[in-house]
Amino acid sequence: MGIGDKIENMKDNATGKAKEGTGKVTDNERLEAEGRTDQSKADLKQAGEKAKDAFKN
Repeated sequence: MGIGDKIENMKDNATGKAKEGTGKVTDNERLEAEGRTDQSKADLKQAGEKAKDAFKN
C-alpha cells in the first residue's frame, strides 16, 4: 500500500468520525449514518489495499 493510499484512507476515516460525531451532537441521524458509511468505505479500501499488497510479494 502506497503512502498516498494510507493518507487517503486515514482522511476518509477521520472525516467519517467527524460526521458521525457531529450527527450525534446535533441529533442528525442522517449525518451520523453518513459518517459510519464513510468509515466503512475507508476500512474496505484499506483491506483491499492490504490484500493487493499480500499478493504482490
